Amino acid sequence: MDLIQILEQEEIARLGKNIPDFAPGDTVIVSVNVVEGTRKRA
Repeated sequence: MDLIQILEQEEIARLGKNIPDFAPGDTVIVSVNVVEGTRKRA
């Protein structure tokens, strides 16, 4: 196991979230909140 995989596993364990496997071609939904000064956009 390389360093990147070790760090990813530690981060997943720390967050306590179950992240499903995905592959090229899969559709994923990403939520982003943008904050500019006092303005916030989703």
